[in-house]
Amino acid sequence: MKVIGLMSGTSADGIDVALLEIGINKGLPQLRLLRFAVFSFPNGLRERILRVADAGSGATSEICRLNVLLGELFAKAAISVARSARVPLRDVALIGSHGQTIAHLPDPAVEHGVSVRSTLQIGESSVIAERTGVTTVADFRPRDMAAGGEGAPLTPYLHALLFRHPRRDRIVLNLGGIANLTFLPRGRGLRGVLAFDTGPGNVLIDGLVARLTGGAMSVDLDGRIAASGEVDPRLLRWLMAHAYFRRKPPKSTGREEFGPTLIDALLRRAAARGITEEDLVATVTAFTAQSVALHVRRELPHNTVSPELITCGGGANNPMLIKGLEAALPESRLLSADEAGFPGRAIEASAFALLAYLTAHGLPGNLPRITGATHSAILGKIVPGRAFQGLR
Repeated sequence: MKVIGLMSGTSADGIDVALLEIGINKGLPQLRLLRFAVFSFPNGLRERILRVADAGSGATSEICRLNVLLGELFAKAAISVARSARVPLRDVALIGSHGQTIAHLPDPAVEHGVSVRSTLQIGESSVIAERTGVTTVADFRPRDMAAGGEGAPLTPYLHALLFRHPRRDRIVLNLGGIANLTFLPRGRGLRGVLAFDTGPGNVLIDGLVARLTGGAMSVDLDGRIAASGEVDPRLLRWLMAHAYFRRKPPKSTGREEFGPTLIDALLRRAAARGITEEDLVATVTAFTAQSVALHVRRELPHNTVSPELITCGGGANNPMLIKGLEAALPESRLLSADEAGFPGRAIEASAFALLAYLTAHGLPGNLPRITGATHSAILGKIVPGRAFQGLR
């Protein structure tokens, strides 16, 4: 079965599209990547997305428009990848779309006598299904949250399928906007798998660089700014005292905790102490590495043996971040997802193709021990395509 996965991450830098062949072998899904592509957002769209995502500042009319606009762009991206792979859309059985996260609020708030956990991803799935004619599954996170979970992470099942090793402990570290890790103990199956968000990935680095350059730059390309600065130990200690790090898994986070509010506080402290821009970026880069290392040392089982650390996501291309991880975790061998056997940039889009496949086959997509949900759940909402066959 051919399935397309669509993903736009916390960094809101574009759309990842993966076209896969998915089947079942010996009771487990088997995946073969047929085509992968990245589509950058049009000029100005990233800024619009981040404006509505940050600090709840988005007007409802703007969110409403962006929901449909992103649906159109997701659909165009899916059509383009199918065409480039010379696969007719009629041969694509499913599309799984994560959408674009606008808010993720997993901590329960009691309102009117009920506990509310909420998340919002936009990129209208009805538009995707209408433009492509392909049955589209989207909105995967809310069902897990309705069952008492964090709604994240949802990639560990794919991580286990792709990277679990019979004789080696492994960690898959996704350095997207938010960093998350999946611990894969040596062996088979899903027993013993752990996963959670560790804190910031690229979100603080990118946000800080954009702020310092007045929007002229949106990333620290090749870690050059961080490489020209020095880590400020006092500021690093303050960052490492963040309340998120005192929480135990299951846990997840987002821009609400590691976004503009924290960047504002960083800039105030830097100005008060005369910390240079280069030192500030170097310190935030070190903070990302140290926050990952803290969780590896504290949360992994005591019998973990020199785990291999498989990196993916945009942060895997930042040499200073990788250098920081190597220094903080000297017992671990670092390798890229590509070196481990699967293109790292394609992992998250592939995960949502897999989740769509599971949903369409009536199979749960969450791992309750990881998300904190009270039970396994079939995830997402289905928008029928032209070849959709209803319940019989």
